[in-house]
Amino acid sequence: MTARIERPLSPHMQVYRWTLTMAMSIIHRATGIALYVGTLLLVWWLIAAASGPTAYAHVQAFTGSIIGRLIVFGYTWALMHHMLSGIRHFVWDLGFGFKANEREALTWGALIGGIVLTVLIWIIAYANGGGR
Repeated sequence: MTARIERPLSPHMQVYRWTLTMAMSIIHRATGIALYVGTLLLVWWLIAAASGPTAYAHVQAFTGSIIGRLIVFGYTWALMHHMLSGIRHFVWDLGFGFKANEREALTWGALIGGIVLTVLIWIIAYANGGGR
């Protein structure tokens, strides 16, 4: 005659209601990983620039292709998004921005700001002849 004790379940993804803040936290981690991989492209470019015109031409041919430009565009977005999300986390570390409306504003600011900064960087780069 032992009664079964109902124990609470450990929280898992089906228990939580998805929020923008939760999704952005996951995206922040993913962009951090993407920055590690994308930095290899930056290192390749720097080594090629130091190695001479032939090596540099190979890198420029890759980054000038459609796939290369998409990768560099994605790297730019990951960098901007990760930076702004890092600022958002820094604000939280200082003890600010925990009210629901402040949290949402910071989250939307990081999301929209990352996209806007990426587009602005590419517009400025193309305006200065970077798209040739």
